[in-house]
Amino acid sequence: MRRRLGSVRARATLNATLVVAVALVAAGTAVLLALRANLIDQADVRAENLARKVALDLAFGVPAAELDLPDAGDSPVQVRDSRGRVVAADDDVERMSPVSTGSGRADETPATGDDDGDDHGGDRDRDDDRDRDDDTPAVGEISGEARITQGAATVDGHTGDYRIAEVDVTTSRNVTLTVYAGASLSAEEGAVGTVQTAMLIGLPLLLVTVGCATYVVTRRALRPVEGIRAEMAAITASEDLSRRVPEPGTHDEIARLARTTNETLAALETSVERQRRFVADASHELRSPIASLRTQLEVGAAHPELLDVEGAVEDTVRLQRLAADLLLLARLDAGERPQDTRFDLAKLVREEAGGRDRVHLDGVGSVEVAGSRGQLVRVLANLLDNAERHARDRIDVALRTEGAWVVLGVADDGSGVPAAERERIFERFVRLDESRSRDDGGAGLGLAIARDIAVRHGGTLRVGEAPQGGALFELRVPTAL
Repeated sequence: MRRRLGSVRARATLNATLVVAVALVAAGTAVLLALRANLIDQADVRAENLARKVALDLAFGVPAAELDLPDAGDSPVQVRDSRGRVVAADDDVERMSPVSTGSGRADETPATGDDDGDDHGGDRDRDDDRDRDDDTPAVGEISGEARITQGAATVDGHTGDYRIAEVDVTTSRNVTLTVYAGASLSAEEGAVGTVQTAMLIGLPLLLVTVGCATYVVTRRALRPVEGIRAEMAAITASEDLSRRVPEPGTHDEIARLARTTNETLAALETSVERQRRFVADASHELRSPIASLRTQLEVGAAHPELLDVEGAVEDTVRLQRLAADLLLLARLDAGERPQDTRFDLAKLVREEAGGRDRVHLDGVGSVEVAGSRGQLVRVLANLLDNAERHARDRIDVALRTEGAWVVLGVADDGSGVPAAERERIFERFVRLDESRSRDDGGAGLGLAIARDIAVRHGGTLRVGEAPQGGALFELRVPTAL
């Protein structure tokens, strides 16, 4: 059960169904309350109109016994005197009992038949010259505001809920009466019950429909994701990084996910291929000095007089440098970050270039940078070593600032680097034909290491054409803030 609910489709379906259920319950409750309030207001209006009609008849002099009263089934009417005695009513109306103040149109509930026959009832029959209560209508008038109450009425033996309107009237004979007119709530209860029943039946059906529709739509929407997952599983099992996941023809998030996944696979394939070439090239570069050193040692062991000690030392040094370069590349590939140390790059340039022939310094002032001093020394040494291998007579080193950047230029007067090769020379184990023909051409790692260090310091390393026709290498790193 937990596994089924753990799927995206199941969670989406459950969440959508819950949201719709909450929305429907809230909307249904609001509809029922609004419907009930509207029907009660209509009942209040009917009861008030009926009470005023009867009160007006009494005010115009119609005797209580001759009142034209409506059918008591839906609209019971009672006329009571000040003591609560019924003076006029339909024969079927047995009892009317207002129980509480309803709509706020009234301030109090009128007196009922429960009042005792005290002097207050006689006060309603006082003469014209006696002062009247403020709430008592004048002769031939009715009260300006009807009191609406919730109550019950018994008509022909059946008791039901009614909205009861109370209107006071003073007849032409100076007799104050109270008209009670009721409006049945059976229609309201029936309408609310019908709507409630419809909701109770329709809500589950609607929720089932929403759940099924959400499940189907989610399943169709996530089908490409399943295709991506299946292809990724196949790629993992086959270890074939040349394969790609299918990209849907849509322009939504899933299509972007597929494109990003393919871009990641392409980058991973490039990285793995690069590592394979690196291992193969490193093995080849290591094999040559090791084989040469072994040969010299074997010859020396058999014929000590033929031992080439200087050659063995050179091969050992070459092997040591190559191992150091490979170790540095491994650390850089592992994400080693440069130390955040501030130092004077101009001083470093003067120290590194001071002991080299044919090197001329130009405009090397004081400029502070932040990073790894040892790694930037390695960059400068590699650039100067490369220039010395290709320069004929002169190497120019210049240091300047351009805004927030420090620019270090190393130029030689050699044959330069062809435009088509200016990016390839920064690849690992890449040497141009001229370098390959020289004994000190190196392993082709110096420029690759220099660019990697520059990038990790937030800078760049590019090659162009020098003013004297050779190669111009420019290192750009940010100044220390």
